[in-house]
Amino acid sequence: MKHVLEAILAQTAGAEARKAEFSCLSVPDAYRGVVVRKDEAAMFEGQESRDKDPRKSLHLDEVPTPELGPGEALVAVMASSVNYNTVWTSIFEPLSTFGFLERYGRTSPLAKRHDLPYHVVGSDLAGVVLRTGPGVHAWSPGDEVVAHCLSVELERPEGHNDTMLDSEQRIWGFETNFGGLAELALVKANQLMPKPNHLTWEEAAAPGLVNSTAYRQLVSRNGAGMKQGDVVLIWGASGGLGSYATQMALRGGAIPVCVVSSPAKAEICRSLGAELIIDRAAEDYRFWADEQTPNPREWQRFGKRIRSLTGGEDPDIVFEHPGRETFGASVYVARRGGTIVTCASTSGFQHSYDNRYLWMHLKRIIGTHFANYREAWEANRLLARGLIHPTLSRVYPLAETGSAAYDVHRNVHQGKVGVLCLAPREGLGVRDQEMRERHLTAINRFRGV
Repeated sequence: MKHVLEAILAQTAGAEARKAEFSCLSVPDAYRGVVVRKDEAAMFEGQESRDKDPRKSLHLDEVPTPELGPGEALVAVMASSVNYNTVWTSIFEPLSTFGFLERYGRTSPLAKRHDLPYHVVGSDLAGVVLRTGPGVHAWSPGDEVVAHCLSVELERPEGHNDTMLDSEQRIWGFETNFGGLAELALVKANQLMPKPNHLTWEEAAAPGLVNSTAYRQLVSRNGAGMKQGDVVLIWGASGGLGSYATQMALRGGAIPVCVVSSPAKAEICRSLGAELIIDRAAEDYRFWADEQTPNPREWQRFGKRIRSLTGGEDPDIVFEHPGRETFGASVYVARRGGTIVTCASTSGFQHSYDNRYLWMHLKRIIGTHFANYREAWEANRLLARGLIHPTLSRVYPLAETGSAAYDVHRNVHQGKVGVLCLAPREGLGVRDQEMRERHLTAINRFRGV
């Protein structure tokens, strides 16, 4: 990979010159990638989720470079990041991802490449296109890109109004192989987007999955369709997903009510511009009386606290992703006719809520999952224009991805945790220094927190 890295760092000027140079680079036969291994899928059986350690299951292995197919691109990965789906993969919950790879492998001879005894993980990247397959015209070798994580086939009609509804929709690096926590990655060409010029490789790699997810969940007509003046309750408002939702709410003229779990996280939300903040740990909300019994009195206390901040208004939108722990409270506190929009269940998939508060008060629950290409492109455009900023707090080398995933699993991180892949150090890849200087404080807001 040395010659590839040298070409990237050389920053050859001009698109045509870069295309010519990168087209002549030889593609390595193998590369280093962070993997889980099929023969270890049972390694954590009998353990509680919180006790499963990604540092034991994530390995940095040398793997063969996959064959490049039609409509695909091979990208030299400078940086990536850790999302919760990497945690799920690493602890083999709720299912081993090797089942995903096996099912995908049965769909076509080309997809069979993904069904391997190892799974290269990761659903974010920033890097440089190294090769493109037949039928790719919008992207060329040498292009600096980020990738969103939606992989679709679009051979059936369901996905042609919204690609997230495609019957063969998958999350790259989670439900497919050859993900972004590696020196090379295989993506479909319609996953690629321009890298924001004012960001470093690690900053550009961090937002992709969560920024796009927050955009669809909160802003898009496929999600909550947020408008100016909406009161938006945001769980985990300083976290990887919530930090982007908080920025979008503020930029869109909404009124975020940020729920966090420590004074430090509350301070982060204030630095973003949020004013209405609930530290649920300090106020000791217990939404479950025990493992099996919800606690409606705590829902009521939580709703009263929200109204004390908003001048008596209930949330128009509840931005949900913790799942089991909070979902009953979310349904309860949403205003009459309000919307609970959910994209994940990091505290558990089996939800419990009182349906009377849903049907009798005409509330809606909307499920959203990542974003389609247009939504991901619009979310990336906000970053490129400096309207939304990365929330990168810490960066690990590729060899320590297990520790990065451990941080996310134990929720000891803030914002997003980045990983350097080919990039030899932080701070590289900036092409528009003047724009960067204008936004430097916001870009670094989460660093070292």
